Amino acid sequence: MAGAPSFCGVILAAGESSRMGSDKALLPWPPKAQGQTFLSAAIESLNDFSDLVIVVAGKNVSNIAPIVYANAASLVKNPAPERGQFSSLQIGLQEVLNRGRDAAIVTLVDRPPVRPSTLQTLCEAFASRAHDKWSIVPEYRGKHGHPFLVAREMIHLFCAAPTAGNAAEIEHQHQHHIEYVAVEDPAVSLNVDTPEDYATLSSSASTGSKN
Repeated sequence: MAGAPSFCGVILAAGESSRMGSDKALLPWPPKAQGQTFLSAAIESLNDFSDLVIVVAGKNVSNIAPIVYANAASLVKNPAPERGQFSSLQIGLQEVLNRGRDAAIVTLVDRPPVRPSTLQTLCEAFASRAHDKWSIVPEYRGKHGHPFLVAREMIHLFCAAPTAGNAAEIEHQHQHHIEYVAVEDPAVSLNVDTPEDYATLSSSASTGSKN
C-alpha cells in the first residue's frame, strides 16, 4: 500500500471562457451568494483536503488574483494559455513539485465543487491504493471527471510530455496505473460551458435538486 500523501490542490482557471462570454471563474456560486464564485468555492473545497491550493491563471490573472489571495491560495500564471488546458496542467503540477509536494488534487474552475464526502472517498482511495496505482479518477455513471488525484509518478509523466499533448492521451497510455472510483456525485462530470448551462445549473441548485 502506498504511503500517506502530502496533497496540493490545483485549480485550472486559465481558460478564456469564450462560449460563456464572461470568465467562468467569476460566476456566482452558490447562485445567489453574495461575493462567492466558482473559483472561491473550488478553493474552499480543496482547502479542507490539501496543504495548499494553487490556481493557474491566464490572461485573467489580474481579475482573479484578489479572489485567490483572499482565500489563502497561491497563484501561478500560464504565459501562453492559448496552448490549451494541458499547458496549464503542466504549469500547475510543476509548481506542486516546486513546493515539495508528492501528490495533487486537480480540478477545473468551470463547475461547482464536488461534495466533501466525494473528496473524502477519493482521498481514502488514494491513501489505500496499491503501489502501482499513480492516479485516482472519479467516475459517475460511466463518465470520468474531476477532481482527479495524482501521485508523483503521474505528475512527472504529465510534466515531461509535449505541451501539445493532452491528459487523456497520457492516461490512456498508462491506464494500468489508474484506479477509477465510482461516486454518486454528478458534479464530477458536469460541464458548464454556456450561459444556458449555467442558468440550468443555477435553477436546479435554487430549487434544491442539485447537491
